[in-house]
Amino acid sequence: MVSALTLAALLCAAASSRARIPAPGSVHQVDGAKPVPLKSDTQQSTAVAGDAAWTDARKAEMAAKIRAEFLHAWSGYRQYAWGHDELLPLSKGFKDWYGTSLYMTPVDALDTLTLMGLTEQADETRELIAKDLSFDKDIYVKNFEITIRMLGGLLSSYQLTGDKRLLALAEDLGKRLLPAFNSPTGMPYVFVNLKTGTVRGAETNPAEVGTLLLLEFGTLSKLTGKAVYYDKAKRALVEIYNRRSPIGLVGSSINVETGKWTDTDSHVSGGIDSYYEYLLKAWILFGDKDCERMWKQSIATLNQYVADDATSGLWYGHVDMITGKRAATEFGALDAFFPAVLALSGNLPQAQRLLDSCYKMWTVYGIEPEGLNYATMKATALNYELRPEIIESTYYVYFFSGNPRYLQMGQTYFDALVKNCRTDAGYAALRSVETMEKKDAMESFFFAETLKYLYLLYAPKSTLDLRSVVFNTEAHPLRRTWN
Repeated sequence: MVSALTLAALLCAAASSRARIPAPGSVHQVDGAKPVPLKSDTQQSTAVAGDAAWTDARKAEMAAKIRAEFLHAWSGYRQYAWGHDELLPLSKGFKDWYGTSLYMTPVDALDTLTLMGLTEQADETRELIAKDLSFDKDIYVKNFEITIRMLGGLLSSYQLTGDKRLLALAEDLGKRLLPAFNSPTGMPYVFVNLKTGTVRGAETNPAEVGTLLLLEFGTLSKLTGKAVYYDKAKRALVEIYNRRSPIGLVGSSINVETGKWTDTDSHVSGGIDSYYEYLLKAWILFGDKDCERMWKQSIATLNQYVADDATSGLWYGHVDMITGKRAATEFGALDAFFPAVLALSGNLPQAQRLLDSCYKMWTVYGIEPEGLNYATMKATALNYELRPEIIESTYYVYFFSGNPRYLQMGQTYFDALVKNCRTDAGYAALRSVETMEKKDAMESFFFAETLKYLYLLYAPKSTLDLRSVVFNTEAHPLRRTWN
């Protein structure tokens, strides 16, 4: 169990230490962030099958199995899609997002290869990236996805390996992404051309605006000593925050040229999710007091309006950002990141309750659907995209609680993945969790996030200390190596 030191005290103490990251999971309640009360003192956690003791040997066996499955999928990528963005696991072909490869899977997977101790594969991949990757391409890329996958991956792998060629690539990419912020409001456009700097896509969302500063651009700023990356992205974040409603919520869509909301649906799902995640994580990684203030206000408002203590458990649903009126009892695979954020903030009891609900979502069909109506416990979207969020949350809650029931949850996820998603060449997403019909897709985050978090759940603590890193939203660990 992590000791209950205050977050503020750890932030101050960390000022004299370059290696230690302050505060993850160190308090049980952040100021103003009142938890949703339990329905009764006798409410029990969701039952998890399997009660065999989780010895060190058993955990090591699970970690080895997960590592072997990573190698199975990596071998498929290496054989059929090497040098391309993604493997197509059914047709044994490849996919490049923009018609030319940005080496998305190699960059996204490199720090996982390193953490798993797959030295031969990691060295080969690092050399491929360092020698052959170029961003001098006349293509429009999605700023958000390239930032979290590519910029985050390059920065993380640079910190893990010390290979300065990776930092040079990260800075080159950062420079090419900066024109996206040249809107009347300072909030970034959705797409930017890597060669010309021209932009398009004025309608965006809080996640795509607020996520760009706080870890990737902020870390690039600290490592290069160039404030422009931090300053431009922080302005964008503040512009979103300053446009929250009178009750303190943000909506789903906003126009970066007019600054007007185009969709007032408020939630913690895709499109808003990492906006909240990065408020907390920027406070932890950078000691940013503005982010501290914005996080505390935001989580208090989310718990007041968006949290829903329903018959089926604790969830975070959808409300109107202006009135706070409940709009939908919808939760999904992307929303399942939020127990991790709650645990990191110190609100472990609420994180455990929400993770219990996420586990129910997984077990209804045997694998989680993309969307669920938690009032009826029926899927609203039946596909499964190999998403990592529920595994991420299980890793965090286990780290801060030490409760072995979360190891058993992890085995449930692993067994379901192997049974339903494994192919000859890798792993495949599912068209339907009812029929378990596969589709020809395996995104790079399966290497970067899904298998990384699953491995870390069982790996020795020496593999990575969550108290010494902050993960970006693509599971790339970043360290404060600056004063």
